[in-house]
Amino acid sequence: MGWSTSPTSTSPTGTSVDLPERAQVLRSHRVVLPDGERPAAVHVVAGRIAAITGFDEVPADVLVTDLGPWALLPGVVDSHVHVNEPGRTEWEGFATATRAAAAGGVTTIIDMPLNAIPPTTSLAALETKRAVAAGQIAVDVGFWGGIIGADTRSLRDLAALHDAGVFGFKAFLAPSGVEEFPHVSMDVLAAATRHTARMGALTVVHAEAPAVLEAAPPVVGRAFASWLASRPPAAERQAVAGLAALSAATGARLHVLHLSAADALDDLLAARAEGLAFTAETCPHYLTFTAEEVPDGATVFKCAPPIRGRANLDRMWDALAEGLLAGVVSDHSPSTPEVKRIDTGDFAAAWGGIASVQLGLSAVWTQARIRGHSLADVVAWMCAGPADLAGLPTKGRLVVGADADLVVLDPDGSYLVEPSMLRHRHPLTPYAGRSLDGLVRATYLRGVRADGDRPPRGRLLAR
Repeated sequence: MGWSTSPTSTSPTGTSVDLPERAQVLRSHRVVLPDGERPAAVHVVAGRIAAITGFDEVPADVLVTDLGPWALLPGVVDSHVHVNEPGRTEWEGFATATRAAAAGGVTTIIDMPLNAIPPTTSLAALETKRAVAAGQIAVDVGFWGGIIGADTRSLRDLAALHDAGVFGFKAFLAPSGVEEFPHVSMDVLAAATRHTARMGALTVVHAEAPAVLEAAPPVVGRAFASWLASRPPAAERQAVAGLAALSAATGARLHVLHLSAADALDDLLAARAEGLAFTAETCPHYLTFTAEEVPDGATVFKCAPPIRGRANLDRMWDALAEGLLAGVVSDHSPSTPEVKRIDTGDFAAAWGGIASVQLGLSAVWTQARIRGHSLADVVAWMCAGPADLAGLPTKGRLVVGADADLVVLDPDGSYLVEPSMLRHRHPLTPYAGRSLDGLVRATYLRGVRADGDRPPRGRLLAR
């Protein structure tokens, strides 16, 4: 299906455009485009955005979906998701994780290399994951590779994974929580990043300094304050400073995962001033919850790094507003109720991970609008930013030629998060009982509805 030479019309900029023949059109008075929000019609042909015209510039013979007061956004790109399959599929899996993603307006996820068994640290492991995922994914899925060593064999594995299309490589500076994915020292990471720099590959890092964590008080029982004290902001700041120095020394592209400590922002700012290829992300839970409100025994709030205090949250929002962070992603890391220690509320024993892939868009919009931010800001943080980080030029933005991954959002609608509405495997989340703004009314993957119980039509992505 190609372009028609007629009819033609005039774009909002006054330029003559050819309208696509037999296009599907979605139009809204609130279409969030790269240059802002305005009335527009998005024309979809063969799964791609074929044209973007004025609201009324629609041929008479096309199928038009008029969204009324609802907004039209690009699909969310979540570059930080733990699917856990195979090996820990009882925690989560590709079918459940991607259905939850589609329900929340997420059309692309990139799966982290750990928590599955085997972890994605070899070409064989990547092929296993791809084989398991194929045919059951509701959204598009890509994969990160992992760095767990720097001997000759592991460096060969990095090259093979890179050639196979992983989006980059993840390493931990502190223990990961699973024995099959050990953390690495800064010396080992330096050796690996010299290798990834030669390949032009991105390295993403869980940045907490182990020496600081080892010197911190141990976690005791049900007290959230004990968990918070065991992961002080200094652990993040020291690790971020070390990674900035590593980026400067090797020229490697380095990215800090799930930054929670605002104390590390000065090091990010300094790295930007030096022109380093050094970025960071944060997560919806660090922009929503505060340490002051977490009840003792509420292990659904346990994550690493931890949720911090109110003043820290405000500083993280300031960093977003100033463009200092590359994006907002979920770090969806679910587990079973038993592993999460829901029965005992023991923070020392509980798995640390927030289940939220379905709720991130609403959670961020809820807080963003309070602070005077627009839907365009949220799209920059949750769609375009993660797409740019991963190198996905056809994702995360409404432009001609992009995949028609679309989200219909009722920005003024609100809902109470109830466990029964959650599509991930175990209905556990710290958002339960919380009122959120922004109802996802529909999610389209390449122009076809992907939410609900529709047949999975996601694709496996390679870099």
